[in-house]
Amino acid sequence: MEKAIFAGGCFWCMVEPFEEQDGIISVTSGYTGGHVENPTYEEVKSQTTGHTEAVEIVFDSAKISYEELVGIYWNQTDPTDAMGQFMDRGDSYRPVIFYYTDKQKKIAKDSKYQLEQSGRYKEPIVTKIQKAETFYKAEEEHQEFYKKNPRRYKQEKKERSEWQEANKESRPSA
Repeated sequence: MEKAIFAGGCFWCMVEPFEEQDGIISVTSGYTGGHVENPTYEEVKSQTTGHTEAVEIVFDSAKISYEELVGIYWNQTDPTDAMGQFMDRGDSYRPVIFYYTDKQKKIAKDSKYQLEQSGRYKEPIVTKIQKAETFYKAEEEHQEFYKKNPRRYKQEKKERSEWQEANKESRPSA
């Protein structure tokens, strides 16, 4: 079993795309990259703790590779937006790939380089690649949000899709 941490906007929208993959053991919503121990949702949302909302993924690398997870990540985020994701604005929604090992770091950096070279985006790729820090599990109401609150999740997902469509000039071209 291995772990991965990805930040890409509201963690509510980051769980399902990973959780539905074969080889995923768990996807946990939480906070990382800040300077306050055991932050709460309200503290992180206030943009004062330095944390970003993220998902921690435990996966079976014999069934799904870290490289595949990074590929899924790129398709869930706008890698050209350093100050949030879609309609989620602010530092706590910044895009970051957190790595645990040198191998994960290399895979993430190589993947980012390939994306930069692809010409798919008009703007520079600004997603950070950083060493994993302490991950704090979010409150229970934020875990598997898409299952617990399907209507609200559907609305969040719809708004995210609409935002993507309205701002597609900086998104991948066809």
